[in-house]
Amino acid sequence: MPPEKLNCWEFMRCERAPGGEKAAEIGECPAATDTSFDGINCGKNAGRICWAVAGTCCGGKVQGTFAEKRSSCTGCDFYLTVQAEEGTSDYSHKFLNYFANDEKRPLLELMTCQLVKSGERFIHQGEIQNKAYIIQRGSCLLIVEKDQKLFPVGHLGRGDIVGERSVLTGEPQGAYAEAETDMELWVLEKSLFDDISKEDPELIDFLTEIVASRFDSRRPMADRVIGKYLASDIIGRGAFSIVYKGLNTALSMPVAIKMLRHNLAMDSGFIGGFRNEAKTIASLNHDNIIRVYDIEERFRTVFIIEELIEGESLKDLLARLRSIPPKLAVGYLIQICAGLEYGHNKGIIHRDINAANVFVQHNDRLKILDFGLACPIGTEDFASLGTVAYMAPEQITSEALDQRTDIYALGITAFEMVMGRRPFPEDDVKTLMDMHLNSDIPDPKKLRPNLPELLREFILKCCRRDPAERYQNITQALEVLNQLAEDLDLKTDNGSIEKLNRASFFLVYRGEQQQVLKQFMETIGAQAKSLGISLKSAEFFEELRP
Repeated sequence: MPPEKLNCWEFMRCERAPGGEKAAEIGECPAATDTSFDGINCGKNAGRICWAVAGTCCGGKVQGTFAEKRSSCTGCDFYLTVQAEEGTSDYSHKFLNYFANDEKRPLLELMTCQLVKSGERFIHQGEIQNKAYIIQRGSCLLIVEKDQKLFPVGHLGRGDIVGERSVLTGEPQGAYAEAETDMELWVLEKSLFDDISKEDPELIDFLTEIVASRFDSRRPMADRVIGKYLASDIIGRGAFSIVYKGLNTALSMPVAIKMLRHNLAMDSGFIGGFRNEAKTIASLNHDNIIRVYDIEERFRTVFIIEELIEGESLKDLLARLRSIPPKLAVGYLIQICAGLEYGHNKGIIHRDINAANVFVQHNDRLKILDFGLACPIGTEDFASLGTVAYMAPEQITSEALDQRTDIYALGITAFEMVMGRRPFPEDDVKTLMDMHLNSDIPDPKKLRPNLPELLREFILKCCRRDPAERYQNITQALEVLNQLAEDLDLKTDNGSIEKLNRASFFLVYRGEQQQVLKQFMETIGAQAKSLGISLKSAEFFEELRP
């Protein structure tokens, strides 16, 4: 294991780290608290690249922005120390290590060597380059230009690969690469990369892992063009995907763009399931289920275009509030059940109901997310997909699944809502699975005596280990929740009569614009359908007079 390396506040002894003697007096050092840099240079937060963080304090003086102070920082003793340490590092993730063994070393002979001077930009944001670079000596910063400002987003040194995005995905570069020091680079041409990866799939696996991690940066990102969509900022992360805030540029409509992580996109089986998510959700039209508008396959991955909703996940809400009052919890549960009932009636179960997959909008309206694990009722769950803390026993043992599997997860979610925690300890996954299989959940009323009795019975019945002892369908569960809502004097929209409104608008066009109009109507028609709106059209002909 390499020795632990000092961060800037430890090296400079400024005592401005959280808890430091001078932190209360002149403020905590931004390099110690900016978590968006976490992991770069193996330091804590931004503690190894303090010169890239605005507002640090050196020599008793608060520094300015990255662009303002960079020239003075490069002569700092700490900066020079980091450069020297990174130049001798040999971490297992370094891309150069792939070519270091005797078997693959001849591949380096097929590459050319390029020298880059300190301060030179050798990769340009927005360009597609048919080459990547492996750093033999020196280091560089990755810099994103956004809203006419420069943001350092990464730091790469000896052994790292730079510019891999275009080589692997064909996508324009998302950042500038600027040499911090004089550099020696091996040039990996795309044609050579393609030839090597055909013979050695390990190379492409290695590179996709790197690409996946860099797309997950918490630093500002350059805008990405994905067909007719523009992705601007990351708004969510999951084990399988990254979610961007986006815009349909043709309609000027905000959307959410879910991208399958590139390392998973290389798995043909997994990407098939991800496509299935889009098709599954696109077929569902319910107020409590996230809507899908479109799917794009580009840059060696899949993008699902969804409606953009404002609020927070139930998981984040619980982290903030600790628990949810029973009356509000019942209202939430009714909405979750309404969405599940709709899906179940379509023959689809969710398989991964949990607090992270329920989104709470600002008006307390709920949306169920991630039907990516959805499957037909009766499916045998050989993959045991789902979230372990919410898994029904039959899901853990890979038996056939049905509506009652979702009902078990719903019960765990209900327990979590009112208790502020899940029923079983989660320190060890095997122990957690064993408890789902062999132990009843704790009686929630013993932990919260003022819990309404009917809500207690609902949670316990949902979480029975034997599916035959649970509610047999969501409709039965909803009947109990509706009774609870009545007992708690809770007004719900459940069962209300649907009222339809109508609106008219007119498009005035010339005869030669017929084809353009047709394309426009197809686009807006698909959009209306995804929103559950029926679009009717009729033609009226009118003579155009001067």
